[in-house]
Amino acid sequence: MAMKETILPISEVSSPYPEVVELNVGGQVYVTKRSTLVSLPDTTLHTMFTRCSPHELPRDSRGRFFIDRDGFLFRYVLDFLRDRQLVLPDHFPERERLQREAEHFQLGELLRLLGPRVAKQGSLNDEGCQSDIEESSQSSELVTRTGNCATNYATSSSALDKRSGFITIGYRGSYTMVRDNQADAKFRRVARIMVCGRIALAKEVFGDTLNESRDPDRPPEKYTSRFYLKFTYLEQAFDRLSEAGFQMVACNSTGTAAFVNQYRDDKIWSSYTEYIFFKSEVMESQKKEGEKVNKNIQNERNGKRKRSDKRADDK
Repeated sequence: MAMKETILPISEVSSPYPEVVELNVGGQVYVTKRSTLVSLPDTTLHTMFTRCSPHELPRDSRGRFFIDRDGFLFRYVLDFLRDRQLVLPDHFPERERLQREAEHFQLGELLRLLGPRVAKQGSLNDEGCQSDIEESSQSSELVTRTGNCATNYATSSSALDKRSGFITIGYRGSYTMVRDNQADAKFRRVARIMVCGRIALAKEVFGDTLNESRDPDRPPEKYTSRFYLKFTYLEQAFDRLSEAGFQMVACNSTGTAAFVNQYRDDKIWSSYTEYIFFKSEVMESQKKEGEKVNKNIQNERNGKRKRSDKRADDK
């Protein structure tokens, strides 16, 4: 029985690349087989790792092949190359960005799988507040059930509720306390400011200054304790919360001390501090309404006083 001979391209027979390839994609490290990267012909990755020599591709400081694309979305590209399937989390907010990545890597099948839902979720991006979209969908359901009057009431109540809530700001700091007759060597040093709370509310307050890399796929109505800010100034965080109508309602702190070494009296203090902020749109609405009423009463009193003064002058 004659055996069928399979002829492979020269680049596939003797490849200068190792079997296991390390990639640095936008700062995120991935380790995969070269056969996975070149599994689909006529794609960007296939061209890179079959037609280019290792010396022609850019590398990072540790020798990994560097690809200047979104490192967090590349996980879905790599999963697709492995399984030929697209599996995304519920309420995935970055579908359009993933579509751009698929276009860059020339993955036509992945684009086809993404295509039908792009228009449906085109407005679900991570820069806006997702609560508005959720409120509109809820109001459409209420129209069917209870009519326009109930819909308007429920929608406004839902909107007020979704813009209310708690946000906790936490940080770990350290400072050095020296002997009484010396000045402090170091004061507060904040390494990272953590943000805990409902995701939609945190995005509404901090916007682009919010780093979501440690918890990137959480839907907006869920809660997180893994976000942190891109800056390290507590006062800047407080200013943003204040501008958004939040007030501090509680705070707590813990600390530990340790000697620098056995030959010095200096102590290093490490602490963890949390500040809890709350915002109630209902209270804000009532406050504004009260201020409006007071202003009207004051204007009426001023008008009566002027009319009384005028009558006195006429007499």
